[in-house]
Amino acid sequence: MLGPLVDVLFPKRCAGCGSGSWPFCPPCASRLVPLAPPWCDRCGAPAPASVQGCRDCPPSAISRARAPFGFDGPVRRAIHRLKFAGWRPVADALSVAMADVWDAAAVPDAVTWVPLSRRRLAARGYDQARALARALAPRIEVPAVPLLRRVADPGPQARRGGRARRDAMRGVFEGIGRPPARVLLVDDVLTTGATAGACAEVLLDAGAARVWLLTAARSARSARSGPSGEPGDLYSSPGSRPGLWLPRGEVPRQSMPAAGEATHVSRPLVGEHGAV
Repeated sequence: MLGPLVDVLFPKRCAGCGSGSWPFCPPCASRLVPLAPPWCDRCGAPAPASVQGCRDCPPSAISRARAPFGFDGPVRRAIHRLKFAGWRPVADALSVAMADVWDAAAVPDAVTWVPLSRRRLAARGYDQARALARALAPRIEVPAVPLLRRVADPGPQARRGGRARRDAMRGVFEGIGRPPARVLLVDDVLTTGATAGACAEVLLDAGAARVWLLTAARSARSARSGPSGEPGDLYSSPGSRPGLWLPRGEVPRQSMPAAGEATHVSRPLVGEHGAV
């Protein structure tokens, strides 16, 4: 009951610049980098034409990956505020775009998340991937359940390449109970997919038949062009796909099940295009 009063007394600020309107002010919204077809059908990486797989695909344990935004500009800053500055409402806001980009034909039995180590959880006070999963689950009408725990901490991954990341993540996670057949794994950012791939392997070994990955943003080697680092031509132009903060018209969802995946009749995703 105190939520609306708190919002009046202490209005949320733009998650991108920290000073404009919530969740992204118009200048920040215009600099969002939404991802949309044409892309890699398996991982959602930008591509000049639709392809079945690409060099940015995560490990094979992950059947499909999607993210609504490139990890750039306002979204990068928003995720950093979620992870390091305690802006928990960012998870609620980003979950709307995550639900919007997920394929309605791929129906998970449960949503779970990539867990933090105890040390990082103690330092931050909460798990940002868990916050995203808990916010996402009701939007796609499936339960969010803990299916993984981290039993080791290999340290920061940012300076490691793909092979080094995969090596470092061996034995880091273990399962909690028996997972359902179809699991949607949630994390904040997809880079090489080494961490998510390690989680997916644990889930498959524990009995899951398929593991999908959904993140708030992703990095892709094909996503930049030019020395100044501006979004490249392989990114869709700002506003080219439906979403919470995108200023222009909608484009119908075009992603289809990847080869070998079953198509299921699903409940419609919750598509919210107003302010959170």
